[in-house]
Amino acid sequence: MDALVTISGNVGGTVEFKPTRNNSGLASFRVACTPRINRQGSWADGTTQWITFGWSPTLAEKEMRSIGKGDAVLVQGKLRRQAWIGSDGERHERTVIEATSVGHDLTRGTSAFERVQRIDIPEDLDREAGELIARIEAEGPDNQVEDEQFMAGVGN
Repeated sequence: MDALVTISGNVGGTVEFKPTRNNSGLASFRVACTPRINRQGSWADGTTQWITFGWSPTLAEKEMRSIGKGDAVLVQGKLRRQAWIGSDGERHERTVIEATSVGHDLTRGTSAFERVQRIDIPEDLDREAGELIARIEAEGPDNQVEDEQFMAGVGN
């Protein structure tokens, strides 16, 4: 069972997308969450917490065209733990959120929705895609290590 979380905040930079060795890609972005605190009758900003999100290329392409630095967003995703060996030879770990849904926070602004057109895929292309996926999966976890090392370095 996945731990699902929803975060509200502001996009802290551009969406970063990098291809990986297996011709897919990984994308990430960071969100700043700054609570408002009532201190003796007046409101002030609390301490900002930065959260890193990662996602698949399918969602990444849409997000790169839809969100920008400073946008108010709501992000829902799955908590994930990443581990990697740094250039210092030490093992590092951090928690990231694998975004499953991202959108503008309409309590803080307006947005316009543009539906993505679906493309019918001929059966032979569908078969070729299945063969490609099977070949990549057969290559084993080496690609995963590269992907984790990439994600570990994004947003630092």
